[in-house]
Amino acid sequence: SDCAPSAHGRSGKPFLLFQGGVGAVTALQGQHYPNVPHWNPGVMQHQQPLHTARSLDRALEDAVCSGILNVSGRKLRDYPGLNYDLTDTTQADLSKNRFGEIPPEVCMFAPLESLNLYHNCIKMIPEAIINLQMLTYLNISRNQLSVLPTFLFSLPLRVLVVSNNKLVSVPDDIGKAKDLMELDISCNEIQVLPAQMGRLFALRELNIRRNCLQVLPDELSDLPLIRLDFSCNKITEIPPSYRKLSHLQHIILDNNPIQSPPAQVCLKGKIHIFKYLNMQACRQDKKPDSLDLSTLGKRCLVHQLTDSMEDFYPSKNHGPDSGIGSDNGDKRLSTTEFELMHVSLCVFLTCWTGSCYSSFLCIYLILLSIPLSVNSSEKEQLAEEEEDELKEVLDLRKIAVQLLQQEQQNSSRQEYSSTDPSFTMRRKMEHLREEMEQVRLLRQNLESRLKVLLPDDVGAALMDGVILCHLANHIRPRSVASIHVPSPAVPKLSMAKCRRNVENFLDACKKLGVPQDKLCLPHHILEERGLVKVGVTVQALLDLSSLKATQLSTM
Repeated sequence: SDCAPSAHGRSGKPFLLFQGGVGAVTALQGQHYPNVPHWNPGVMQHQQPLHTARSLDRALEDAVCSGILNVSGRKLRDYPGLNYDLTDTTQADLSKNRFGEIPPEVCMFAPLESLNLYHNCIKMIPEAIINLQMLTYLNISRNQLSVLPTFLFSLPLRVLVVSNNKLVSVPDDIGKAKDLMELDISCNEIQVLPAQMGRLFALRELNIRRNCLQVLPDELSDLPLIRLDFSCNKITEIPPSYRKLSHLQHIILDNNPIQSPPAQVCLKGKIHIFKYLNMQACRQDKKPDSLDLSTLGKRCLVHQLTDSMEDFYPSKNHGPDSGIGSDNGDKRLSTTEFELMHVSLCVFLTCWTGSCYSSFLCIYLILLSIPLSVNSSEKEQLAEEEEDELKEVLDLRKIAVQLLQQEQQNSSRQEYSSTDPSFTMRRKMEHLREEMEQVRLLRQNLESRLKVLLPDDVGAALMDGVILCHLANHIRPRSVASIHVPSPAVPKLSMAKCRRNVENFLDACKKLGVPQDKLCLPHHILEERGLVKVGVTVQALLDLSSLKATQLSTM
């Protein structure tokens, strides 16, 4: 089937499949050894069962020593390791056998981290699997499962592969799998995805290919997805809310009767799809912050803006509902709604036309005047759109406070020069936005390369240098020979060890060929004062690795 996983596994890491039978015979027949007599499998067929039994014993003996059990492709129906102590096993590959259930003995492997049950005859998952409280990888694809039990999602799974089964639904309890980063439920008979999937805030890859889905849930737009595959379904529309998937790099949607966006837009790729979704969202919402110029033109103020609040609201009543802009009472705007409308308008005028410095002060005053708390009666009347606008106003207020504080400090040191103040404000706002974009790009590069989830404070996460050293070793193995890592006994590294990690990372960047002008300094990492410069160094390191890979492919 075209849904069978590749030889590199679901996590992208290659693994070996030790197979016997016809595949091994064909491989050996294709080899020619000059000084060895030609081997004919037909002559030694009677010795094959003995050879298989001997190799199985050898595999079990190796598992006792290494903690890695590999009995793949042996047509086993019963668990073979009853006479061996395998309780310390951390990885188990039981794929391509004939197990009718998950062996109870395997469910007693307490330190088990990876379990591969691909291509068996398993019909149900036993409750005993909850004993595997260190299990992070589970592949139970190409079996005969008809339901996923709820207790499965109490495990700390990061990768769950249940493709090519007989599933008709996904339980609501899937939202409890907080650590899940990759989910593959392709090639089943699922008709509806639960809204609780929107709680999988660590999910990076989602494969729902070849099911019976007709609608994509809006809740998926809140996830930090990097790859989304919903091809071969019955989906007719991509929700406009999916424009919020800012981390998405790969979207696969072929073999669907999609009508919105149109087919010619889908064929052009992800960028054109997202542009179409943005246009659809603007048409549906008709918000002033959607930069609809015709709407802004109708609401634009005629007279010049000044520092006075009365210039915005000459007849404003400071009650809970002033009725501004209402003629017959059919459509009355509350004070908060009217202020939000003018905040968006003034931000547009200040950032794009550079009207005057006083308009920025008026924005700041309006932002301070908007109430941040809402009473119970107003909460019932507020829609989801107004809540989103309030969040946006909070962000604008923080930026405004930072800019005014900076300007007050500068004015206390020296008088304003002849430079236009509005130009200075615009330039600083653009600078702040560029810094936020650089930090977002740094987070995206680290998370996509290392398959980790960074906290909100990226600077604190990078301060000890551990993640950066792992990144260097990911680009070229053993670039950093030794890394000081925290332990349960000492969860926080000393400053000396943090500095060694940072210096080792910068030395590795130099050896790998990162230019000197793109290298950050140690204090940029240790003191969290230069995340932008750290992002430049990381980007240069990643560009260097992709350039070398391109050169090798051309050779």
